[in-house]
Amino acid sequence: MRSRPKTNHRVALFWPGDYRDVPNQWALPKAREATRQLMAALKALGRSPYLVEGFLTRPHEAIERLGPIDDPMIGVFVHWAYAPHTVDGVVGKNNPVLLASNFDGTWPGLVALLNTAASLESVGRPASRIWTRAEDWSADRQLLDRLDQWCTTGRIDYDDSEIHGVGEVSAESVELAERVARSIRDRRVLALMLGDTSMGMINGYFGPRVLYRVGFSEHKVDQAWLVERAKGVSEARVEDAFRFVRDRGVVFHWRAKDALDFTEDSTRAQLRYYLAVLDLLDEFRADCVGWQYQLGLLPMAPPSDFGEGLLNSHARPEGDGRVRIASTEADQGNLIPMELMKRVLEARGLPAAVMFHDVRWGAEYQGRWLWVLLNSGSCSAYAFNHDPTTLKGTHSYRQPAGYFPVAGGTFAGVSLPGEITWSRAWLDRGGQLVLDVGRGESVELPDEVREAWWRGTTRQWPFMAADLGVGPETIMAHYMSNHIAVAYGDILGEMIALGQALGMRVRVFRRSASI
Repeated sequence: MRSRPKTNHRVALFWPGDYRDVPNQWALPKAREATRQLMAALKALGRSPYLVEGFLTRPHEAIERLGPIDDPMIGVFVHWAYAPHTVDGVVGKNNPVLLASNFDGTWPGLVALLNTAASLESVGRPASRIWTRAEDWSADRQLLDRLDQWCTTGRIDYDDSEIHGVGEVSAESVELAERVARSIRDRRVLALMLGDTSMGMINGYFGPRVLYRVGFSEHKVDQAWLVERAKGVSEARVEDAFRFVRDRGVVFHWRAKDALDFTEDSTRAQLRYYLAVLDLLDEFRADCVGWQYQLGLLPMAPPSDFGEGLLNSHARPEGDGRVRIASTEADQGNLIPMELMKRVLEARGLPAAVMFHDVRWGAEYQGRWLWVLLNSGSCSAYAFNHDPTTLKGTHSYRQPAGYFPVAGGTFAGVSLPGEITWSRAWLDRGGQLVLDVGRGESVELPDEVREAWWRGTTRQWPFMAADLGVGPETIMAHYMSNHIAVAYGDILGEMIALGQALGMRVRVFRRSASI
């Protein structure tokens, strides 16, 4: 149980940070401004806030600087932050913890808030969440009311009326799901894991003890293997792959004025690593891959995004027309639903592409709330063209140099409109695997609106404007990840039935209870 705030009314504020110094410096002005506004709000409520100076950029810093604090604590999230930079300092304690974020897509603070909240949940550490879209935080009445509730009780209550049990599912959906589940029982899914717990995402790694229970296995291969394996990929294979992606319609933005080091050879290097991963998948007869954001390989290898996008596409070099699910950042919480969605789509005879995204930012357009879904890796070309035979609509821009010193391209484009089903797997406090599912729509925006939203986030990455079928409060208060798996079409009933058949608890996100 959470303890109540101390009678001295002191509240500690701290800045969870990125491991890398450059993103922290980029975010510093926003961190200072958010802290100033939050301190003013706390003082208006009669509290005495103080700041734990500096970004927490290593786990030991969280342990050493947050561990001794018994006052209520508020983490201020204005950009991406590794979850251990909060979790490791507060786990095992019971003083109230609040995760607070501005609602700005420039540096994705709300993304870090969602990831850290889910990570705390997975280790059984209670925490509350608070956020605001207001420029002047003191003008956000809901924020102030929630902050007051947390200061008074140590927790915040949120409306959960858009989260439901499974309800009734059609007999056809149940029958198809059982066929897919039976095939998994006959030969469990083998995931090739190129590393794990990428970028501090505690909530993204389940391990074999959890995976075994739901029909999955993992085989870990250290990413250092890729450096040597890539050397063994022949020049002829690389050139064939290079011709393939150009012939199938990818537009490469080589030598742009802000990316002069991004050249044809950069793409060839990415294709070499893609082919090395294909070889590993074939060697171990793995069904899918979790490809870690290669922090340790940054000085020596190009980014993996282009290869991940190809794996999730039907049209790919040395492919057979089928998708090989790649979950970026080695995130098993997306890998599981992506592989299940692929199998359901295939069983229905539909294109089996599944997209991997961050819940990056959101805004209203014509009275409708839309989320900007955006992640640099693992988006399929199918999102950009709805044609399994081509890569048209795909653009490759240099990954921002502040993150990636070795030049390499993204796998980007504009997601087409259409009905979508989305999903996510996560661990609850009791160690139970939970499958969240929902239905929504990918929405087409006018060019000027889309560009404004896109440039307000990261323009080099793939873009989807999505109605997730619930209000923004439900996602911000209850969603257990920064990542989301998205497929075109309505496969909600099948995913509900399949999750149940494999032994997962299922939550349905929907404005009404009926499916």
